[in-house]
Amino acid sequence: MTNKQIDSLLRSTHFKKNVKDWKLIETHISFVLLGNKFAYKFKKAIKYSFLDFSTLKKRKYFCERELELNNRLSKGIYLKVLPVTKTGDELMIAGKTGAIVDYTLQMKKLQGSKQMHLMLKKKQVTKKHIERLAVLIRNFHERTSVINNQFKPEEFAERFNDLSSVSDIVKKTLGPGFDKIIKAAIRCSDSFLKTQQDHFKRRAAKGFIRDCHGDLHSRNIFLYHNPIVFDCLEFNDAFRHTDILDELAFFCMDLEAEGFYDLSKAFTNYYFSKTKAGFGKPEQLLFTYYKCYRANVRAKVNALRAMQASGNPLIKNLADVEKYLVLMNSYLKRLT
Repeated sequence: MTNKQIDSLLRSTHFKKNVKDWKLIETHISFVLLGNKFAYKFKKAIKYSFLDFSTLKKRKYFCERELELNNRLSKGIYLKVLPVTKTGDELMIAGKTGAIVDYTLQMKKLQGSKQMHLMLKKKQVTKKHIERLAVLIRNFHERTSVINNQFKPEEFAERFNDLSSVSDIVKKTLGPGFDKIIKAAIRCSDSFLKTQQDHFKRRAAKGFIRDCHGDLHSRNIFLYHNPIVFDCLEFNDAFRHTDILDELAFFCMDLEAEGFYDLSKAFTNYYFSKTKAGFGKPEQLLFTYYKCYRANVRAKVNALRAMQASGNPLIKNLADVEKYLVLMNSYLKRLT
């Protein structure tokens, strides 16, 4: 889907009369139209080093994968994959005639005020919320598939070191000091993966690599009485097939990035209070490394967004790149 196609869709018969009731959200890889009852998600026709939505066939496949994978944690929220059709100059969702030009994933609209990152800003998230969320995630990890992959340090290093792909924009916009942080992080990661590889491999052998959510952070969580976790990562299985410590580290890094260290600590306490998975000093060292990696990913994603942005969004994206690089560097210092 392109910006031009989204504009055309909003001018179609389906949307035109009530266009004010719809809100468009754009990310670096998708568009989401939010209505009163439903939301429609469209994948951009793009290709990066870590995803490929460049063809109609691939966008359909990944819409279907997203539906399947998200029903593991948010059953009933993701509804169906629908075609986007074109008749003449008009685009329609699930049109009965015309050529199929794209696909969209239909979802139930959730209550915006329940989104965790907004509740965090308003200081509305309680330890009880965190406990229920920890129980939900722990139960999910215990039942999701074990991935019988061996831990391969060179493959993880490649993912970590992909941060270098945004070095140019970081150096240009934030200065050479932040480019030095990226280079130092890559050196530290390479060394850590080498010295700790036996521990990583033991965890893989014990079944701690699972088919996880892959994108566990506060924007992907709604804190109803029973929490809802959505937007599972569908576009790259390797990113989702990971150690549960990596999954937990992403969520805790996200909390710590906003200063909620107490909630981060409470989450790990609740999660590990009723599980056979250990969380001693060796696991905590790996946990810190994974937080470093996840800060790395967030810095890269925001740098990619900055490359597509201008004005205030550009300023916000660059501020986030800086925030996550600083956080990543703080974790690095605990590993050296």
